[in-house]
Amino acid sequence: MTFIADNQFLLLMAFFLAGLVGTALIFRKPAGHRAWLMADLIWVVLGGFGALVAVLAGIYKADSSRIDRQIDIAFAATASFDQDAARFRLTYCEAPENTDIATLCDKVDFLSASTAENAALPLFIAVTDEVAPLRGLHFIVKGTGQGENMHAMVEKADSFDTSEFLSFPPLDDATIPAMNALRSTRPGVAANFQIIAQSYTDLIAQVGKLKEEWEFLQANSHILVLQIIALCLVSFAAPFRLGKSIVELRRGIQR
Repeated sequence: MTFIADNQFLLLMAFFLAGLVGTALIFRKPAGHRAWLMADLIWVVLGGFGALVAVLAGIYKADSSRIDRQIDIAFAATASFDQDAARFRLTYCEAPENTDIATLCDKVDFLSASTAENAALPLFIAVTDEVAPLRGLHFIVKGTGQGENMHAMVEKADSFDTSEFLSFPPLDDATIPAMNALRSTRPGVAANFQIIAQSYTDLIAQVGKLKEEWEFLQANSHILVLQIIALCLVSFAAPFRLGKSIVELRRGIQR
C-alpha cells in the first residue's frame, strides 16, 4: 500500500503507456473486429469499476472532512485553556491571599506545565492537520525525502496515546475543598478556577475525539489506495476506447 501511495503518478503513467502499447498492437484491425469489441469490453468493465470506487472515495472524503473540524476545535480548546490559565495566574497567583488560593494556583501551574512541557499535543494536532489521509492523495512525483518525512509524521500521530497524556483531573481532593471554602469568601476565584477546570476537561475530550477521527481515517485509508488502483486501470483502458472511436470514425468517413 505504501508503494502504491508513494508512486501513484508513475503508476498512472505506466498503466497509460501500457494501454497505448496494447492499442497500437490492435490498431490495424478493422472496426467491428473482435479485438475492438474486447477493447470496448475492457473499457466498460474497468470504467465501471473506477466509477464505483469513485463513489466509495466520495463517501470517505465526506467522512474525512470531520477531522478538519476536529483539528480546529482541538486548537481552540488548547488556546482557550492556555488563556484561562494565564489570566488566572496573573490575577490571583502573583501573591496568593491565603492557602486555598495558593492550592488552586499550584493546580493551575501543574495543569499548564503538563500541556506546555509535553510537545506531543501540539505535535499531534499539527501532524494530523499536515498528513490527514486524504491530503496524501496528490498526483505529483514525490521525492524520497518527502515520502520518508511523511511516514515519520504519520508514525508520530499513530503513537500519540491520549490515555497517557492529559490524564490529570483538575478537581481532586486538594482543589475541591479549596474551591468550596472560597465560594463564600472569594467567589470570583472559585468561579474562575471552575472555568479553567472546564477548559481542561474540554481539552481532554476534544483531543480524544481528534485521536478517534484520526484512527477511523487511518483504518479506512485503503480506500484511497483502491482509488489509485482504479484510476490506473481506467488510464490503462482509456487508450483502447479512444482507439476504437478513431477506427469507427475512419470507417464512417470512408463510407
